[in-house]
Amino acid sequence: MTGRNITVERLSGIPVSQSPVEIVERKGLGHPDYIADSIAEMASRELSRYYLEHYGAILHHNLDKVLLVGGQAEPRFGGGEVLHPIYILIAGRATTEVVEEDGSKSVVPVGTILLSSAKKWIRENMRFLDPERHVIVDYRVGKGSADLVDIYSRRGGYPGSNDTSVGVGFAPLSETERLVLETERLLNSRSVKEEYPAIGEDVKVMGVRRGDEIFLTVAAAIVSRFINSTEEYLELKESIKKLVREKAGEITGKRVNIYVNTGDDPSRGDHGGLYLVVTGTSAEQGDDGATGRGNRANGLITPFRPMSLEAAAGKNPVNHIGKLYNIVAFRAADEIASLDHVEEVYVKLISQIGKPINQPLLGYISINAPEDVYARIRHRAAEILEKHLDSINELWRDVLEGSVTLY
Repeated sequence: MTGRNITVERLSGIPVSQSPVEIVERKGLGHPDYIADSIAEMASRELSRYYLEHYGAILHHNLDKVLLVGGQAEPRFGGGEVLHPIYILIAGRATTEVVEEDGSKSVVPVGTILLSSAKKWIRENMRFLDPERHVIVDYRVGKGSADLVDIYSRRGGYPGSNDTSVGVGFAPLSETERLVLETERLLNSRSVKEEYPAIGEDVKVMGVRRGDEIFLTVAAAIVSRFINSTEEYLELKESIKKLVREKAGEITGKRVNIYVNTGDDPSRGDHGGLYLVVTGTSAEQGDDGATGRGNRANGLITPFRPMSLEAAAGKNPVNHIGKLYNIVAFRAADEIASLDHVEEVYVKLISQIGKPINQPLLGYISINAPEDVYARIRHRAAEILEKHLDSINELWRDVLEGSVTLY
C-alpha cells in the first residue's frame, strides 16, 4: 500500500477471455435506456456550460434520474404514425440561484436549459423522432443556491467527494466484448445508415461465447416507411447478418453465429409480426427507459466482470464520484494493461464523502500477469493510478467535450 492508499495485488486465475463461457450486452443509440442516459448527460453538459460562462465555475447539480415512458405507434409497410408521444422526465437537483458579490441574486434558467438540451440531443441523434411532435419533455428539479464569493474562494484545490461510492474499471476488452461493442457501432454508423436507412437507431446486441463459439443476438428496429413487404424486411435482415459477419471476421477467428430479430413471426407481416417502428426506437411502442439501467462507463454490460451500479450519466463532472471514479478506473486500467505481458487489469476506487477526490479511501489494482512481470510492474501500476487521480480535476473538460465514454 502506498501513501495514496493504493493496494496492488497479483490476480491468479483464468482471464475472462479464456473462461468456458462469457456474456456481454450493449444497448445501442436508440434504446430507451441509452436515450435516458444521453439526455441526462446532455442536460448536465449544457447546464455546466452555462455555469462556466456566467459564473466561471461548474456549480452543483445532479441530473441522473431521467425516466422515459414509452409512447404508442402504429407502424405499417411504407409508413405508419405515432399515436401517443413518448414522455421524458428529467429529475434531480441543480443550483438555480447564485448570490452575486454585491448581494444581489441571479436566477439560472434551469428549466429552459434542460428542455432545450433534451430536444437538441434527439434532433442530433434520431433521424425520424421529432422532439416537437413525438416527445413530451418535462422536468422536476430540486432547487439550490450558491454564493459567488464562496465559489471563487474554493478554486485551485481538489473538491471533496460528494458521496461515499465505488468506481470500477477493467482492461483489455475480450474479443467477445469488442465484437458486441463494434457490432452496435457499425449498425449505427453513418455509412450503414446511408446504405440501409431502414435500420433504426434502436440496436441491442447480446453476445454469448461458449468455448470457441460466439452467438450474437441482434435486435434491430426497422423503420417501416422504407419497407414495403415481408420479403423486403427479410432481405434486410440478411443484409444485417452479412454486415455483422464481415465485422466479426475483422475481430475474431472464432465461429460466430448471428441471429437478427428472433421474435419475428413473418406470417403476421406488419400486423405485429415484425420488428417495425415509425421513429427508429422501440420507445414509441411502450418500451420504457431510465438512466443507469443500460451500459456501464465503457459502453458495455459485462456480468462476468466487476461492475459499478452507478449511473455515470447526468452527474456533475467536478466532484461526483459516481462519474469521475469510473472514468479514472477505466483509463488507469487501459494504461496498465498496455504494459508488457499483462493479461488483465482491474481497478477499483472507493471514496469517502467530504474527502478530497484525489485521495480515495482505497485504490485497488489487481493484475493478471506472470509472477516476474507482476514483480516488475506493480510499482509502475500504482504510479499510473496516482497520475490519473492527480489529473482528476481536469476530467470535466473531457466530459464537456464529449470525448469520454460514459454509457
